[in-house]
Amino acid sequence: MELFDLTIHELHDLLKQKKTSSVEITEAVLKRIRAVEPQVGAYITVTEDLARAQAKKADEIIARDAGAWRAMPLQGIPLGIKDNFLIEGIKTTCASKILNNYIPPYTATCARQLLDQGAVVLGKLNLDEFAMGSSTENSAMVQTRNPWDLDRIPGGSSGGSAAAVAAGECIASTGTDTGGSIRLPAALTNLVGLKPTYGRVSRYGIIAFASSLDQVGPLTKDVTDSAIMLQALAGHDRRDSTSLNLPIPDYAKALAPDVKGWKIGIPKEYFVGGMDAEVAKAMKDAVETLKKLGATCVDVTLPHTDYGVPTYYILATAEASSNLARYDGIRYGHRTSSPGDLTKLYEKSRSEGFGPEVKRRIMLGTYVLSAGYYDAYYIRGQKVRTLIRRDFEQAFEKCDVILTPVSPTPAWKIGEKTNDPLKMYLSDIFTINVNLAGLPGMSLPCGFTGSGLPIGMQLIAKHFEEEKMLRVAYAYEQATEWHKRRPKL
Repeated sequence: MELFDLTIHELHDLLKQKKTSSVEITEAVLKRIRAVEPQVGAYITVTEDLARAQAKKADEIIARDAGAWRAMPLQGIPLGIKDNFLIEGIKTTCASKILNNYIPPYTATCARQLLDQGAVVLGKLNLDEFAMGSSTENSAMVQTRNPWDLDRIPGGSSGGSAAAVAAGECIASTGTDTGGSIRLPAALTNLVGLKPTYGRVSRYGIIAFASSLDQVGPLTKDVTDSAIMLQALAGHDRRDSTSLNLPIPDYAKALAPDVKGWKIGIPKEYFVGGMDAEVAKAMKDAVETLKKLGATCVDVTLPHTDYGVPTYYILATAEASSNLARYDGIRYGHRTSSPGDLTKLYEKSRSEGFGPEVKRRIMLGTYVLSAGYYDAYYIRGQKVRTLIRRDFEQAFEKCDVILTPVSPTPAWKIGEKTNDPLKMYLSDIFTINVNLAGLPGMSLPCGFTGSGLPIGMQLIAKHFEEEKMLRVAYAYEQATEWHKRRPKL
């Protein structure tokens, strides 16, 4: 395999054995970017000079100190960063015209933690504008394509993050997940995507979509890399009022292939008619594999599942409407060239800067927060959110983790759902409730369709029990070969 096809832990071992260098790894990935990026469209900005400088520095640290860096598995590893993470001095657009030339003056806490671990930044990755979407078709910058089939979407909103890892354009990447935006693209591109518990990773310096739902997480080639990335990202941050000050476990220690006696919850509400037949078969096969490993599968119920999508699109749009009010054409970002009076300045700047999906969600959110509708929609949505969370609490009384599909279908064709927003919104039907409940969830490869499209399964755990989720994921991964496949580009 080429260097760009390897995992973080495989490359770390090669660096320890002095069989390669960070400069060699970085140059191999940059060469791969030049070769396939015109087809894939994963990046908004590639920072070649910065990456080379960071790789050279990493090699100097490795040569100078044979001990300390060995405990830093990201030292010298080239990563891609979703373009809603602020990094000082690097253009950050959030895939929106309104931030087309924005250069942030500071760095997001979690991005700083990766840099402090010695990671090499290759550039900023494409996404749905302001992370609003399920296909990465809402980007104002570039069309990202699925490396497994270039006529299909890579999922969203972290589609650039997923496509880059799958295509070998970075070793791992960061994403954000508000309603499935890490797990869905991971499932559609044969990756491991992990959304931690809300509050586990700092959101300081992440451009906000819906503040009570957003969470940062990694997209990687296997479960071991996911644990490595989570270890680097997690931690308390006093600058984020939602960040919780709790001990961070050693996630690598959770990676044991033994789940004998563990109970896996199977919610009947997630295995319904209308799901693609090949996806349903892959889920059934995954359950059987876990049973062979000694786990017991138990039926659980999540009775308020059907209310998840409408509840999410009330609460998320309300928060988006509030968060995006700051883009007014005055303080930073795009300003119209023909402002007229102050009201016209606001109207024209926002109309020119925001894309159709962002405008749709701002208008929906403004509506549900307006006088006369706040109680009927927003307050009621918060009450349903509480019921959804209670459903999970009761289900976890019977099991250790819950297993569900990630997406009801494999990756769809580009343009297939763009004219039907509701159809697009329903693609997140299996992931949204995890965010509403603030739970950790992850996607991992569990099969392929007859036409060669990846299928992912989802594991969900109790709050701050990412170790359990990783343990089951690792046991399943070690018993299968799905994660070892790479797309042919």
